[in-house]
Amino acid sequence: MDLIHVLLLALLQGVTELFPVSSLGHTVIIPGILGWKETLDSPTFLPLLVTLHLGTSVALLTFFWRDWVQLLRGGLRTVVAGRFTPDVDPDGYGRQLALVVVGTIPAGIIGLLFQHQLEAGFSIPILAAAFLVANGAVLLAGERLWRGQRLREKEIAAQAPMFAAVGRSLNEMSFKQAAIIGFAQSFALIPGFSRSGLTMVTGMANGLSHEAAARFSFLLATPIILAAGVLEIPKLLAHQYRADLPIALGGGVVAGIAAYLSVRFLMKYFETNRLDPFAYYCVAAGALAFLYFLLQFLGIIPA
Repeated sequence: MDLIHVLLLALLQGVTELFPVSSLGHTVIIPGILGWKETLDSPTFLPLLVTLHLGTSVALLTFFWRDWVQLLRGGLRTVVAGRFTPDVDPDGYGRQLALVVVGTIPAGIIGLLFQHQLEAGFSIPILAAAFLVANGAVLLAGERLWRGQRLREKEIAAQAPMFAAVGRSLNEMSFKQAAIIGFAQSFALIPGFSRSGLTMVTGMANGLSHEAAARFSFLLATPIILAAGVLEIPKLLAHQYRADLPIALGGGVVAGIAAYLSVRFLMKYFETNRLDPFAYYCVAAGALAFLYFLLQFLGIIPA
């Protein structure tokens, strides 16, 4: 495992994991463009990616630690009481924890059932490039849908101010909607589709504001990334790959630092801004990468 390759991938993964531009897609496309075939084909490539994702999950836990403390306290109170009523869960943290659990289940089940089929696409850069374009299209469609919903709400508010709404909070979301958002998250197992992008778009389609959708997306990502690490990191502990473990862990630290800075920026950004810039980037970068790999496949440019 090449140290420079790992550190560059770690920095790339840490930045792109939380931005809605698909970290997995970038960590497949960039090595493909740079000719790092031995990295893509390495049996430790997937465990390496999971180690980098673990760095991201630690960054999320560090940034949202107060939220998780409140969620766990609220969850404990509701479990003991057996209900989500305001007297037991006045701020809704117990219910929010239940929403995260419900949203985690679909991606966890799909990941376990189709792990080997999904892993087959991890070393095919041209597919990742195509899905990155599709990811951009999804972001654009989601943003247009959200703006249309807000425009209709403003029209209703103008006629009947008592019905005014500006995007729902997590406490107003149903368990069915959480499951739908969790199912959308499962598509991020395909390189090119963004976990945060898909969950944000689905959350916004269900009425959440940009900020609430981003917060739920980041909370939802933490347990699924940790679970993936439990399954994949033991592969790096195998005797033949043990020498790569320190490099992978160093990459996880770099990815974690980059991810922490990213989430700080994004939580501030989504208070007032939109998904459009990320969508345009995905479409442009994915199309250029797809063209490059297509010309390479046709032999027009050297492999």
